[in-house]
Amino acid sequence: MEVAGPTEWGGSLGVGPWEGSWPEDPRYDPELLAHGDRRNVVDRYRYWTVEAIVADLDTRRHPFHVAIENWQHDLNIGTVVRTANAFLAAEVHIVGRRRWNRRGAMITDKYQHLRHHSDVPALAAHAAQEGLALVAVDNGPGSVPIEATELPERCVLLFGQEGPGLTPEAHAAAAVTVSIAQFGSTRSINAGVAAGIAMHTWIRQHSALEV
Repeated sequence: MEVAGPTEWGGSLGVGPWEGSWPEDPRYDPELLAHGDRRNVVDRYRYWTVEAIVADLDTRRHPFHVAIENWQHDLNIGTVVRTANAFLAAEVHIVGRRRWNRRGAMITDKYQHLRHHSDVPALAAHAAQEGLALVAVDNGPGSVPIEATELPERCVLLFGQEGPGLTPEAHAAAAVTVSIAQFGSTRSINAGVAAGIAMHTWIRQHSALEV
């Protein structure tokens, strides 16, 4: 009897070559159907082309964006991109240095829209044009607890690099600055972790949590 469909690869991430007749749906990639799909994607996207996956994600993206200002640690940038993909952010905006090592993103940058801005004024101008509120995420004077703050549905969550945090220019451009509650001895948490907490806060407030 002919068996059509994916085959599991024992002990390996992904699925093996498609067994039986290939689907005629143009979203499927002939190379993946022939050789298997070991990508880190959810099962609904097995064997799909990158373009088809992005097109489908674009129909469901959330209206929040993420921006990172002057980050020096490539691993943290990759972490934010990967997390933004997991929470289906509309875009990730990189402010300042354009080049970064993408290994930390675990290839999720292929599915996540990225945009570069030379400086904070350029980001602020884009946000204003798109009707997006700038929300700075930074512990410090003038910040309000994110746990008790209703985040705008259409917004850009803006993060600075570890240590110095956001620049005064970024704080001035933001509509509000929110902080993440901490209870230990450290004065700050990892920037990539902070971004994940803020994104999940937005999800809890605004998403229907349908997957």
